Amino acid sequence: MLNTIYRLIEPRKIEIEFNDIEMNDEKVIVRPTHLSICNADQRYYQGTRNPEVLAKKLPMALIHEGIGVVVHDSKGEFKPGDNVVMIPNTPVEEDPYIAENYLRSSKFRASGFDGFMQDNVAMRRDRIVLLPAGIDKEVAAFTEIISVSNHAVERFDRFSHGRKENIAIWGDGNLAFITSLFLRYKYPEAKIFVMGLSHDKMINFTFADETYDVRNIPDDIVIDHAFECVGGMGSQKAIDQIIDYIRPEGTIAILGVSENPVPINTRMILEKGLRMFGSSRSGRKDFENTVRMFEENPEIVSYLKNIVGDVIDVRSVEDMHTAFEKDIAKAGGKTIMLWNV
Repeated sequence: MLNTIYRLIEPRKIEIEFNDIEMNDEKVIVRPTHLSICNADQRYYQGTRNPEVLAKKLPMALIHEGIGVVVHDSKGEFKPGDNVVMIPNTPVEEDPYIAENYLRSSKFRASGFDGFMQDNVAMRRDRIVLLPAGIDKEVAAFTEIISVSNHAVERFDRFSHGRKENIAIWGDGNLAFITSLFLRYKYPEAKIFVMGLSHDKMINFTFADETYDVRNIPDDIVIDHAFECVGGMGSQKAIDQIIDYIRPEGTIAILGVSENPVPINTRMILEKGLRMFGSSRSGRKDFENTVRMFEENPEIVSYLKNIVGDVIDVRSVEDMHTAFEKDIAKAGGKTIMLWNV
């Protein structure tokens, strides 16, 4: 089956290439319909990754967040026209103690091999999850980042102690919004605090008990546990503040991605006996849990709809560039590509 792939060959340059998809019983052919742009995609598109990394990774089709419709399944497990969520993490082994998204041998789409910017994608059947009817497809397009938060909150529940009266999230972007929303539903009796910089973004966190400007956090605030969802250059300041404000033996979840090493005040981590853990990406179980949550808690989907930003009808390479450039200029939210090429 001849397929068209839209590969980034260098920053801001996308070219059309072709490959042949081998049809076999282990692969399900999926036609992407809704794709969501992630900050990781932008780091490749804009060329802000280390030059050595870009030279190693490119050319490569971008996008690891998306849904599509089944075109062909030799086994008949999925029917043509079924809506499915595509899982970008692709493990090649199993480990009884290490989750698939942390195995160093696992591959990840749009980070080492082609992502979803293709006419059709040959997916391993264990890498797709059926999307129930009625789920908002623009929200479902970024199921991947939602599943990352789901995964982090599940791990936090295992790692942290039982007092969860006050939980704080540092960050006011998409990841902070999704994570704090999950925490609200996971721990309905807890007070949820959001610490950010942008008042315009934080007014959307209507489910939080309080929002604070990080430049003016009250000295007497009490925090049992905290999530860092800032990343980048702001990580150090956020982690420093968390360590200052968190109570002894609290748990700190690190979710923000930073290109450069981040200094951490280990002295106070030791003095307070803090637990710190990192979470990255997600696996099939997290996708299944997220899709189940969509079904069981439609109000969560309604909240998530608030962070849908530009929705771009993509019918050409020029439209792809338009989508990426609009995403760069956005104040917040997720940019969705309606994949009609």
